[in-house]
Amino acid sequence: MASYRVFLRVVLSVFVVLLLAARSRADAFDDYTNPLLVKAATGDAVKEMKQVTPDDLLNNDRVLKGVDGAMLIVKTNGGRNAKLLVHPAAQKTDAAHSVPTLLIDRYVTYKEGEERTLLATGKNLALFPGFRISLDMGQVVPESLGGDLRFVVDGDKSFVEPVGKARLFVLTKALPEATPKKTEKVVIGEKFQPRYFNGKYKLSDDGRRSGELVLKVDDDGGVTGAYYSDKDGQKYEVRGKVGTPDYSIQFTVQFPRAEQSFQGWLFTGDGKHMAGSSRMNEREAGFYATRVEE
Repeated sequence: MASYRVFLRVVLSVFVVLLLAARSRADAFDDYTNPLLVKAATGDAVKEMKQVTPDDLLNNDRVLKGVDGAMLIVKTNGGRNAKLLVHPAAQKTDAAHSVPTLLIDRYVTYKEGEERTLLATGKNLALFPGFRISLDMGQVVPESLGGDLRFVVDGDKSFVEPVGKARLFVLTKALPEATPKKTEKVVIGEKFQPRYFNGKYKLSDDGRRSGELVLKVDDDGGVTGAYYSDKDGQKYEVRGKVGTPDYSIQFTVQFPRAEQSFQGWLFTGDGKHMAGSSRMNEREAGFYATRVEE
């Protein structure tokens, strides 16, 4: 009964899901996960360069659909994969003068061997002449700490170049694999079917945790899938089953030191939303999820 009361309270707030989902929707830059960076760096979608000039950036600033900026891929000195969305820019020093800079709109460094787990991330960073960025550390660093990229101004020329053993690539064409496959639109029939649970959801748990939930239901109602944390991109295993009635579901997310259980109900009108309760370490709370339609 307590779980059902939690469920009812969550349903009253479901409009918040739509707002959060709109704000957090991924773009083409986000679609380039660690495995795709590995593939891109060994194919013809990139050009490895020793120096990348503002012209190089401007010539490739529309490669990602719907995203403004050029995408750089870096193999760091630590052997990790990183991606950056960058623009050539300038910083005024006085009314008549300015200095060239590299504007890093966003950057992400992935943990080695992981699909989406983040080592370092940041945004809105200006790299000035003579400065370096360590993508392994996620910091602008002095020359004594090495770094992976540095921005150089030499007379009328400016460019970004790799440091040490780091390698620098410019994405020159989009990878087809980076475009999410369109999912079949869920159309609810007169009889509710467990397969309606299949798909990706944006999940918010008690306003404390959020991430992407991927569910797959087999013919016997068994549930498998994954949960990707918004905090660091870490992937966790999901297992469960469709309950009774058929629009109810129970599943667990296996974290390293705890298991979290969920009891949810999929909306039978359109199948776009799910709400219910969760329990971890004897603490019960509410959750809601909205289907991600691609």
